[in-house]
Amino acid sequence: MTKRIVVAGMGATSALGGTVADNWKNLLDGVSGARALEYDWVDEYSLPVTFAAEASVRPETILDRPTAKRLDISTQFGLVAAMEAWRDAGEPDVEPERLGIDFATGIGGVWTLLNAWDTLREKGPRRVMPMTVPMLMPNSAAGFLSLHFGARAFARTVASACASSVESLDSAYQHLQSGAADVIIAGGAESAIHPITIASFASMQALSRRNDDPATASRPFDVDRDGFVMGEGAAVLVLETEEHAKARGARIYAELVGTGVTADSHHITANDPTGQGAARAITAALRVADVSPDDVTHINAHATSTPVGDPSEFTALASVFGDRAREIPVSATKASTGHLLGGTGAIESVFTVKAIQERTAPPTINLANQDPEIPVSASGEARSLGDGRQLAISNSFGFGGHNAVAAFASYDD
Repeated sequence: MTKRIVVAGMGATSALGGTVADNWKNLLDGVSGARALEYDWVDEYSLPVTFAAEASVRPETILDRPTAKRLDISTQFGLVAAMEAWRDAGEPDVEPERLGIDFATGIGGVWTLLNAWDTLREKGPRRVMPMTVPMLMPNSAAGFLSLHFGARAFARTVASACASSVESLDSAYQHLQSGAADVIIAGGAESAIHPITIASFASMQALSRRNDDPATASRPFDVDRDGFVMGEGAAVLVLETEEHAKARGARIYAELVGTGVTADSHHITANDPTGQGAARAITAALRVADVSPDDVTHINAHATSTPVGDPSEFTALASVFGDRAREIPVSATKASTGHLLGGTGAIESVFTVKAIQERTAPPTINLANQDPEIPVSASGEARSLGDGRQLAISNSFGFGGHNAVAAFASYDD
């Protein structure tokens, strides 16, 4: 028998704010989190891109110093978001063996790794911190969250580039359905605004170069889009079986009704222009949810603002929804938050749940001149989704040909 899986708590930190409430408010208000980077290394390395969407609340201002010191900043973000989500869920009373962690990152502890390399070269091996490997490893966040919350069912890590954290939701969905846990802390984190990643993404022509106007640089669906804006932060959803949530009197935000994961097998960085893999992931999520494409009322698009990525996503949507791909309210929230890489699917899932809960599609800012080849129904203003049952999907696609989609529905007990 298929179990109902519900969202009982959420946490988020990004360029738009340090909590879900602040992120949601600023998203609806059309705020851009992109700003100039004020670090010496920007000029030192003559970086071609000099801005990003840095998290507005630094995690070291929230965590105690001993904890922050032994965690890479990406894990710090993950812990901050998880702490908020856990509080928001009412700090569930669950046996440690029934609590699991499904967490994600796209890159992991890049700052720890490269800082350690600098230390080794400049000061020698004795000065390299003994915690370097535990801090840089991709599973660091999952492992530390397991320790922090006493989760003993499992602590799994997904690393599938920009599809990572939706794949963590897929893993959580499967684990809850199989009975491996009653409650799961799921999501993703990333902090990779570093000279090497900026230089690399810029070299492959993936980043916007609007150094003179960072706030309008990310322009999903716009004819003048020229690349994405790097972001950072984390988001977490506390997922549990409906039975467990109702037994403890939990507040339920929405239902995770299905997930879909596929691979393009096309190119290591480029999307398949036919959108077939993405379309199969959407179809799979709807099939698991046992719903029709006609039931979908909202889409949070991957929409990175790259010249080739946005059109291929519309091709996928048109393949699944037909003419309705032009009518379903679509939001491209990376225009506001920047691209959180391995954390992006988690924060966009939070936004999708909020959209369902408040029956409001967030705006897509900076959409001044929509590309006629991408005729989605996007708006620079927040829009009502109307009454009745809401069914929304959140898309995430990543380097390596990874496609992941999560489907959420308004909860009706």
